[in-house]
Amino acid sequence: MEVKTSLLDNMIGVGDMVLLEPLTEDSFLENLKKRFDHNEIYTYIGSVVISLNPYRSLPIYTPDKVEEYRNRNFYELSPHIYALADEAYRSLRDQDKDQCILITGESGAGKTEASKLVMSYVAAVCGKGQEVNKVKEQLLQSNPVLEAFGNAKTVRNDNSSRFGKYMDIEFDFKGDPLGGVISNYLLEKSRVVKQPRGERNFHIFYQLLSGASDDTLKKLKLERDFSKYNYLSLDSATVSGLDDAANFRTVRNAMQIVGFMEDEMQSVLELVAAVLKLGNIEFKPESRCNGMDESRIKDKNDLKEMCELLGTEQSVLERAFSYRTVEAKMEKVSTTLNVAQAYYARDALAKNLYSRLFSWLVTRINGSIKAQAKTRHKVMGVLDIYGFEIFEEGDNSFEQFIINYCNEKLQQIFIELTLREEQEEYIREGIEWTNIEYFNNAVICDLIENNQNGILAMLDEECLRPGTVTDETFLDKLNTICADHQHFESRLSKNSKFLNDHSLPHNCFRIQHYAGKVLYRVEGFVDKNNDLLYRDLSQAMYKANHSLIKQLFPEGNPVKVNLKRPPTAGFQFKASVGTLMSNLQTKNPNYIRCIKPNDKKASHIFNESLVCHQARYLGLMENVRVRRAGYAFRQAYEPCLERYKMLCKNTWPHWKGPARQGVEVLMTNLQVPAEEYSYGRSKIFIRNPRTLFFLEEKRKQCLEDLATLIQKIYRGWKCRSHFLLLKKSQIVVASWYRRYAQQKKYQKIKHSTTVVQSYTRGWQARKLLRELKYQKKCEEAVTTIAAFWHGTQVRREYRKFFRANAGKKIYNFTIQRIMQKYFLGLKSKLPSMSPIDKTWPARPYSFLDGVHAELRRIFHLWRCKKYRSQFTEEKKAVYEEKLEASELFKDKKALYPSSVRQPFKGDYLEISKNPKYQKLSSAVDEKILLADVVNKINRANGKGSPRLFLLTKKNVVLADQKTGQLKANVPLTDLASVSTSTQTDGFFALKLKEGSASAIKGDFLLSSDHLIEMITKLHRISSMAADREKLNIDILDEFLVQFKQDKVCVKFIQGSPKNGNSVSCKRKNNRLLEVSVPASS
Repeated sequence: MEVKTSLLDNMIGVGDMVLLEPLTEDSFLENLKKRFDHNEIYTYIGSVVISLNPYRSLPIYTPDKVEEYRNRNFYELSPHIYALADEAYRSLRDQDKDQCILITGESGAGKTEASKLVMSYVAAVCGKGQEVNKVKEQLLQSNPVLEAFGNAKTVRNDNSSRFGKYMDIEFDFKGDPLGGVISNYLLEKSRVVKQPRGERNFHIFYQLLSGASDDTLKKLKLERDFSKYNYLSLDSATVSGLDDAANFRTVRNAMQIVGFMEDEMQSVLELVAAVLKLGNIEFKPESRCNGMDESRIKDKNDLKEMCELLGTEQSVLERAFSYRTVEAKMEKVSTTLNVAQAYYARDALAKNLYSRLFSWLVTRINGSIKAQAKTRHKVMGVLDIYGFEIFEEGDNSFEQFIINYCNEKLQQIFIELTLREEQEEYIREGIEWTNIEYFNNAVICDLIENNQNGILAMLDEECLRPGTVTDETFLDKLNTICADHQHFESRLSKNSKFLNDHSLPHNCFRIQHYAGKVLYRVEGFVDKNNDLLYRDLSQAMYKANHSLIKQLFPEGNPVKVNLKRPPTAGFQFKASVGTLMSNLQTKNPNYIRCIKPNDKKASHIFNESLVCHQARYLGLMENVRVRRAGYAFRQAYEPCLERYKMLCKNTWPHWKGPARQGVEVLMTNLQVPAEEYSYGRSKIFIRNPRTLFFLEEKRKQCLEDLATLIQKIYRGWKCRSHFLLLKKSQIVVASWYRRYAQQKKYQKIKHSTTVVQSYTRGWQARKLLRELKYQKKCEEAVTTIAAFWHGTQVRREYRKFFRANAGKKIYNFTIQRIMQKYFLGLKSKLPSMSPIDKTWPARPYSFLDGVHAELRRIFHLWRCKKYRSQFTEEKKAVYEEKLEASELFKDKKALYPSSVRQPFKGDYLEISKNPKYQKLSSAVDEKILLADVVNKINRANGKGSPRLFLLTKKNVVLADQKTGQLKANVPLTDLASVSTSTQTDGFFALKLKEGSASAIKGDFLLSSDHLIEMITKLHRISSMAADREKLNIDILDEFLVQFKQDKVCVKFIQGSPKNGNSVSCKRKNNRLLEVSVPASS
């Protein structure tokens, strides 16, 4: 029988804040703290999930938990993020409703982890299959890439998302994922050039410097030391718990899984390196003859390296940092930039370069993960976006302003969709809808986004206005237009109303948001909204030869010069938010409100003031009041009757009619006032939480009474069962005892009888024994006398023969004992089983010389046979090659002794495993017996060029080391001989037969570190082939080599000590190459 569970079972505090009684801010916080102290980090507000960051791992995300919440009712189990994810997924799959999951909260509250948990749950419960698994893996692996480029360490969070992300996951009709689309909002690009104290730049910079190989850093012209780069803060360069090197490898792997090509990844890293180099460019002032100041670059090395990375001309970029060209109609005016303007241009280029790279990454990921099928898709959106931000001491700037504007829009749509959902459920259930009073923040949204007199519109108007534009003029404009707005405050507007507010500085304004009052400092509003990048820099970037940089700066194309001012940052963000709101309006919303319990990133600490602050700006109390404005609790008739049927005799233990009638009978019997509940078509609606708690209290008391009854019946049954068992045991014990007593009596009688019988039989046996002993003694006496008599007769006859042969027998016996002792001694002193062991025990006697030598020879042959039997076929082949090398080179070439200990490996390059030589490996059809790098000696200057030397059973192949391109393919039948010197060098010449096809370009003069092995294998292959002649090996200190039409003499000489220990080859004239070999020690 399936056990029915409920959210109300074993509840710590209140699992759903809608049921909290009484509802105050203090009781709200107390309930959150109580649940947090018991590791219950999730709490509901109706269908909204509140998530507290535990700052530690909890065992509540296991595969068992996934199965526990799979296909379960939302309120059936204790609050969990899996319950919301399952509800959203089943609504999408079964009811064909597009879903969106909105995750909000401030930095460090756990928004990114919550989005990962939602995606991992959906990936775990949806279908399986190779293609489905590939799509799921790509969707999940897009997170590490975006986190590396869009997340950073802040004072609040070690992995803070510095951008907003909205992902649409697309599903087919079965609920299997097909792909996804990611949208990003407002990357905090100002972090690229400057970070607050205690914070870091984006993760990718530190991951690249920590995790990239030395070769990669060399190519990118970077060093590992963070202090070398001005854009990287040093006070928080390393973060405990973050392994940047391991994370870099994770990011590289994730990019490969998502679908990035190797050249694309290299291009991305080059742009990241260029940003670091850009930060190191510094300027110095320089006065011109007309009295104006201009800027010059101090050290051009970083500029040069950056230009090499981007493939642009150094002079073009240097000019773009020193001059600015302004175009108006058909006129162009070029002005010089002072040092401050040059630094502004540098930082603007760095911010634009990084932000456009990030946007390109999002677009590239979308190209890989988007759904391929063109049929209609079901969509689940996951919105991970910054929460409401209020910094202390009035440090709120343009970024906080537009973030809070986005949260105002999200709050607006949250209230609208929540009320709409409530109203739709009331209408669906036939319950009368009553208007709910709530604060509508549309007036605040209008203050910000109104096209005529909204703050964003006025900011854009101020940015586009000719003349002197400053942040102060913008504030003056706000004071003029918004002074009478009830949600806008400034020092001037306050003073106009004869109010003295010293908490409001002159350069600030305050907005009454739904979450509270926020003080904004206007400094930087105009510049950040303009976000200008000089056209000279755009055009310089477009001229670069880099494969990616042209795509990032299309406006730099001189053919498509657009004199129209680019849209401002505020305008772009407003349009993006509008698109997002329209998208969310078409989907069924699901909300996760993330809260961080403390600022110390520590577990088990609950800071009530901090949590209260977040609860206020998340509007959680407002949310609870909206949910409780109508009916606080609703439940389907079947589970309601199943839970409370024991409270009424008419419904207990089984109700046989419809569930609604059973609930009606139950509520009537309990005398619950009719105004406290209403009956819907499929649910009962309870208005006040007190009514629900009354039912729960009655159920608890009833369960206690039932438990007491069950205990009473069980104890009676247990005592009766125990008595009957004792009674049965007593009968069994008594019967066994009587049986035992009779057995003991029988055994005693039997033992006595046996004793009497044994004594009688013993007396009879002893009597018979005495008679037999006497008879035997008589027989033994007769036999002994006869034996002595016969012995005496034999000794008399034998004595005369014994004395004649005694000496010979003694000698043979002595020799036999000596041989026996010799063999036993030899057995214990045998030498080891190594064939090279020359030891042998000394002989004890000289007459054993022949035997001693023969045994030594036989033992050595047997030992060698045993040693050979251990060889594999490969090892035999190696020793055969070593033996052949000995025959060819021993006492002939000075290099041979040093090669004896070196094993013949053959394939030194691992051609088949190395992807660099995959094309070359496929071009060679035969098995490669030897692969190594040799130097091909140039006749013109005696210098060597590296080549790949491949040897097969039929051919010698030479290829380019870098590209793997085939340079020469010489059949072994075309080889006439191989020449080498007697010294320690590695030079050898492959001489080709005259008239052969391969002899057109002449012989090959090569140098190798494995000369002995190469020539041995060549000679062995030619010896084993029956269809070709045996290859000649010439070992001479002077031999001729045919280079095309000319013959050149190669002469080997002993080098002087001043030449060092290296072999050198020099051209003496057109007919002589002289190889200087160091004298062997």
